[in-house]
Amino acid sequence: MEFHRIAVLGAGVIGASWTALFAASGREVVVADPGEGAEEKLYGFVEAAASTLQALGWERAGDTGRIRFVTKAAEAAEGADFIQENAPERLEVKHRLFAEISPVLKKEAILASSSSGLKLSDMAKGLPDAGGLILAHPFNPPHLIPLVELLGTQATRAGVLDRAEAFYTSLGKTCVRLNREVTGHIANRLQAAVFREAVHLALSGVADFAEIEKAMTAGPGLRWSVMGPSTLFHLGGGAAGMEGFLKHLGDPMQSWWEDLGRPDLTPEVRAQIAKGVSAMLAGQSLTDLAAERDAAILAALTGGRLPR
Repeated sequence: MEFHRIAVLGAGVIGASWTALFAASGREVVVADPGEGAEEKLYGFVEAAASTLQALGWERAGDTGRIRFVTKAAEAAEGADFIQENAPERLEVKHRLFAEISPVLKKEAILASSSSGLKLSDMAKGLPDAGGLILAHPFNPPHLIPLVELLGTQATRAGVLDRAEAFYTSLGKTCVRLNREVTGHIANRLQAAVFREAVHLALSGVADFAEIEKAMTAGPGLRWSVMGPSTLFHLGGGAAGMEGFLKHLGDPMQSWWEDLGRPDLTPEVRAQIAKGVSAMLAGQSLTDLAAERDAAILAALTGGRLPR
C-alpha cells in the first residue's frame, strides 16, 4: 500500500464518494469541507454506500473510524501522501485552495484534481510547484463507476502519473490517459454531444424526453456498456470491418452529422429542458433514482457484463 494517508478536499457528492472508497480500502482518510452540515452528510453517504462497496468486495466498507473530518484544507493536506481535490468548478476557487495547502504539501505528495471541465494547465498556475499535480477525473459516483481520466502537465514529475494509475487500478478503477488537455476531457465531451442532440430532438418535437430516454437505454446504451462506438461500427461493417462500414454507411453518416442540432442553453431553453425532464420523472425522488441507477450498475459489474 503506497499511499497510507489520503486527504479529500471537498465533501460534496464526488468527494464523499471518493472518501467511501478510500476508507473501504483500509486507508486513513482526512476530509476537509467548510460547508455547514458537511460532516453529517459525509458520514451519511459513507454509511449508505457501504452495501454497494461490500458487494464489490470491499469488506471494510462503512468503517467510519478510518475517516477524520476537518474544516480547514491545510489541516487535511498536511502529511497526506495523496490528495483528491473536489472543490467547485471555478478556477479562482481552485487557486485559493491550492494557495492554502501549498505550504504544507509533502514534496512527493500527489495532488489529483477531480475537475470535470477545467484545464489542468490553468489550474497549475495556482501552484508554486505543480510537479505533483494531475487530473484524475472520475465518473459519478466514483465509488462505483470504474472510469478515471488521467492527465499531467509539462511540470508533472516523472513517475507521478504511473504511481497514480497504479493506485487507482488497485481500487478497481479503469484509467484512461489523455494525450493532451481539452475542455471536458473525453467522457464528458461524449456525453455532452449526446445530450445536445437529445435536447434538439425533444425541443424540435421529434419525441419527448421519455421516448428519447427509452431509445437510448434500450438501444445504444446497452451496446455502449460493453463496447465503444468505433468497435461497434467495425462489427457493423461485416468481414470488411470499419472499411466496410464506411463504404456502406459513410455517406449517410455524413448527412446525419450535418443535420445534428446545435441548441444553445439560453434561459428559455434551460426552462424547457427542466420542464420536460420534470414531467418525465414526476413522482420519482432523487434518492430513488440514484438507488435504481446504482443497483443496476452494481448488478452489471458483479454479474460480469461490464468491465471492472
